[in-house]
Amino acid sequence: MLLYPVYALLFADAGLTTGQISSLFAIWSIVAFSCEIPAGALADTWSRKRVYALGELLTAAGFGCWLLWPGYPGFAAGFVLWGLGGALSSGTLEALSYDALGDAAAYARLTGHAGTVGLLAMLAATLLAAPAYAAGGYHLVGTISIATVTAGGLLALRLPDKPLPGTPSAPDPPATPEPPAAPVRTALRLIRGDRAVARALLVAALVPGFSALDEYLPLLARDKGAPTAAVPLLFALTALAMAAGSAVAARRPVRPPTRPLLLAATLLATGALLPHLAGMVPVAAAFGLLQYAMVHAGTGLQEVIPSAARTTVLSVSGFAAELCAVLLYAGFALPVPLGWLFAVAALPLIATARLAARRSPAG
Repeated sequence: MLLYPVYALLFADAGLTTGQISSLFAIWSIVAFSCEIPAGALADTWSRKRVYALGELLTAAGFGCWLLWPGYPGFAAGFVLWGLGGALSSGTLEALSYDALGDAAAYARLTGHAGTVGLLAMLAATLLAAPAYAAGGYHLVGTISIATVTAGGLLALRLPDKPLPGTPSAPDPPATPEPPAAPVRTALRLIRGDRAVARALLVAALVPGFSALDEYLPLLARDKGAPTAAVPLLFALTALAMAAGSAVAARRPVRPPTRPLLLAATLLATGALLPHLAGMVPVAAAFGLLQYAMVHAGTGLQEVIPSAARTTVLSVSGFAAELCAVLLYAGFALPVPLGWLFAVAALPLIATARLAARRSPAG
């Protein structure tokens, strides 16, 4: 998505302050986490692929709002649509994939390799964002992004919608259709009744919650002296590091991601406080480690939940991740230099690593 490395700059160039930009991110997350669990239950009782496709189309409509109404109200409306679209998409593709495979190691390989391909595609898009911005400004970058997201949603309609016969995760067909609330009740029973499930869910929520920091990477790069046209190139470094993290995760046994998270916290704080563009290198490496941790944390959660409520449980995790993101956005609205805010964010990341370590002595 070509918009990704520059949309925070779009808001800034429209006259918004860092605090106003943070409020937009908060609107995005509040809408997303408010709709997460109902959207997951809808996917488990209706159609996962159709819910995913609808989410992608709403996201594309949100980007259209930004181009047609480039002011705070238009940006806010776009984030409402993106938040709803994100809630509908959250967990659905992962649930479809895990049920088709029925095996944690195979799922980790698939998500790791798919993440690598996706991130390399994002890297290519990031590199193309600079010449696209130079040729047509934000409108060209936004139009290409809308077309890409729309195409992804339509292609999702070709995916199988149920677990393949014979896979370990394929459930027995219910005698009567389940009410929409049934997956929610199953999910809540699992979380309340099993500490291992609750801990796996919390880790799987916290790690992607920290990935919300990437919304501020363009602003951090600009603070370190990067011109707007060069920001996509610096963002490409982060995308490359994340692709590497995803590829390595696909080749390693699934385990609690304690050490990668501790190293990510160290690199994040170090790079953010360096008063030079070179500081973006350790920051990018930190995001690569976060990506590695996300693959293993998500797989660990998938292992302990049943298919019947899979999307709903993943949506509960997504709900918690969005809540973490809202707290992060609130913190970044404070009148404190960005470098210091990034450094402070490393502290809860260390706490997450300690929580992940409690899952297994192998952490």
